[in-house]
Amino acid sequence: MPTDRQQPAFVLVRPQMGENIGGAARAMWNFGLDRMRVVAPRDGWPNQRAVAMASGAGRLLDEAMLCADLPEALADRTYTYATTARPRGLTKPVFSPEAAMKDAAARIAAGEKVAVIFGPERAGLENEDIAQANAIISVPVNPEFPSLNLAQCVLLTGYEWRRQVAETAHESDDMGRTEWATGLEVEKLAAHYEERLQEAGFFFPEAKAEGMKTNLRNLWSRMRMTRADVQMLHGIMRQMVRWKERG
Repeated sequence: MPTDRQQPAFVLVRPQMGENIGGAARAMWNFGLDRMRVVAPRDGWPNQRAVAMASGAGRLLDEAMLCADLPEALADRTYTYATTARPRGLTKPVFSPEAAMKDAAARIAAGEKVAVIFGPERAGLENEDIAQANAIISVPVNPEFPSLNLAQCVLLTGYEWRRQVAETAHESDDMGRTEWATGLEVEKLAAHYEERLQEAGFFFPEAKAEGMKTNLRNLWSRMRMTRADVQMLHGIMRQMVRWKERG
């Protein structure tokens, strides 16, 4: 498995706006990527608008490789993916972003040097750019609105890369300084409510009382509660009883 230092180079081909280059740098650094190559930027290099937009990721711009053309940017690469949101009619392997980054991780782990190329904002990569790549990353966008912002495309690809190289918790619980309630704690809560509701005459008529108690117990078991939840519910019932007694 590649480390954070073993990563693809992200190549921005003829980017038009400094803000998008800066946004791409931020998106890359969000996911631990810092190998940027910039090919023939329209507004020259360095670009102050890119620096302003990059914010905390300015180092990527300082260290970015400036290239005159795409062959120069890919000269040391052994495998390249070209991103596009529309069919190109070229005979190449076509990957989803997820599958492409899985493939890239395997190639890098095997010692290959990988690049992902991104086109300019107006219309994306030209066919002659894509012809220089080994494979295509096809982004599944809305066909009625296929235009994808440069920084957004970089963000999407960077996210999929990070999923391949980092341990990802797909679901977790933030316990907020508490713990899950135990079965005994939930049982005591159920008994507390049942006792007080019995005193209040809630379980009526008598013929339905057992069924109502069962439904109430079932309610507690369906609600996965923390110890803080249990304590709060005990407190609510105690306060209601005190309020009734004061009346």
